[in-house]
Amino acid sequence: MGSRDEAQPSVAQDPFAAAAQPLLLPPAAGLVDPSASSPPSPDEDSYSPISYHHGRRPIRDLPALLLFLILSLATFALGIAAVARRNPAASHASSFVYDRSTSSCVLPSSNSFSSSSSSSTFSKDLIWTLVVTLLLAGPIALAVLWLLRHYAKQVVYASIPFFIVIPSFLNVYWFVACAVGHDCRHAFPLAYRIIVLVFVFLLIGIFLWIIVANLHRIELTIHIVRVSATALASNIGLLAVLPLLGIGLLAYFSPIIVFLVFSTWNGRVVPREVEGTGKEYYKCVWKQESWVPAYFAIAIITMIWSAATLMEAKVYLISGTVAQWYFNKEESRPSKSIRSSLRNAFGPSFGTVCFSGMTVGAVRVVRAIVDSGKQGEEARGFINLILKCCANFVLAAIDFVNKFTIIFAAITGEGYCSAAKMTYELLRRNLLSAVFVETVSTRILVGIIFVLSAFYAIAVCAILRGISALGMEMYFVAALAWLLLIVVLGYFVHVLDNVIDTIYVCYAIDRDKGEVCKQVVHEVYVLLPVSRNHGSSVNRSSLIP
Repeated sequence: MGSRDEAQPSVAQDPFAAAAQPLLLPPAAGLVDPSASSPPSPDEDSYSPISYHHGRRPIRDLPALLLFLILSLATFALGIAAVARRNPAASHASSFVYDRSTSSCVLPSSNSFSSSSSSSTFSKDLIWTLVVTLLLAGPIALAVLWLLRHYAKQVVYASIPFFIVIPSFLNVYWFVACAVGHDCRHAFPLAYRIIVLVFVFLLIGIFLWIIVANLHRIELTIHIVRVSATALASNIGLLAVLPLLGIGLLAYFSPIIVFLVFSTWNGRVVPREVEGTGKEYYKCVWKQESWVPAYFAIAIITMIWSAATLMEAKVYLISGTVAQWYFNKEESRPSKSIRSSLRNAFGPSFGTVCFSGMTVGAVRVVRAIVDSGKQGEEARGFINLILKCCANFVLAAIDFVNKFTIIFAAITGEGYCSAAKMTYELLRRNLLSAVFVETVSTRILVGIIFVLSAFYAIAVCAILRGISALGMEMYFVAALAWLLLIVVLGYFVHVLDNVIDTIYVCYAIDRDKGEVCKQVVHEVYVLLPVSRNHGSSVNRSSLIP
């Protein structure tokens, strides 16, 4: 292991000298000694010193908060009115017939029938498999966290070969299984099977090349993941609180869904003349009231905004909690950090969270519209493709900046626009470092959970083969178990990604003030690349073992 002087080379000889400057100071401010006891003077700085705001925070972004509350109240008020004004005839509108004597639609007398169905072996095994998978997902996530905290290097290097082995095995397995199976062999000709086999192996080869080309970044990524796992383990309560927020969102959505269903019951059964029959003929149809489509639009906008707001509230909660851990210079974990972050997220800063949620929701909607756009002729389709690429680039940039904006807001208590300005000034100097932290570590973590989920699916398949009478349905059950586990572990990776980004911002703030709150973080994050011309200075002798 190299010395600390080796990990932080001098300005004159190292291309990373620019990264050692305070992030929010003018370039002329020069290099700040990390051991300095006092921050830069206000005269030298165009911004006030950034730090975690522990005290009482003012209310921010009140217009966004009021708009969100008005929209939510309107959704619930109109929904309650829809339930009160519902027409029970909507449930059996198709049973109405036209009565010529009264020139109206009437409901004839009819008998009701009841049917019952028994659960099959397939559904029973499927339900039990998914329930057991859901119960095991939590302990598996905690085990992954413990492994990443203590054995990150071994886990990463042990998983990398399986990034290639598992897809190759599945590719060969389906090819052989299809060749053996009578139905598949006749439905899928040999030439097509060979083409698919070669194409998949070509994709695996490209993925292998990407891994080999980025091997020099693996060592740095391992230490970044280890530091973030330590931070998450020190705030393990987040893994219990965040799912509860998701349950709260489902509870919030439940009455809205009920309101949407009952809003369709607002109307009446009316006769409509059927044209083209050669004689006067009427049928009974259900006619909704004119305000129902408008209520659907309001309710859907509310649900999209609420879901995006809760997602940003989770990022705010993670960022605020981890920032308190980072800036706490004592060895013990700060008390009530999760509670104070929750109070800020749904208190003074809830307007900022709603603003961020509105931005994220708008980006998601526009991206969905862009991706679903139909292409016409070839020339027009080419133009649409260029416009789609440009739109996706702009949306990705907005998404990227918004993520760091809400992290800044969680740390400083600033409003959305003020936090966005501070975020821009920071990312303008260290954009590539943030991209490195976001992309490489995320891909490594996604690969790890893919490998673990694949091994779990293989184990499920082997168990079902031994204790169940399922045939080919066994593979479908195992695939669903794999999907469920990878979703749960994917959420765990999402939390860990937010921790990594928060630590990066805290590290930047530390350097801006010339302080070192977490020495182990500085020893790792100082090795991040800062420009396209200067790669990472990572080498195994300068990293922490």
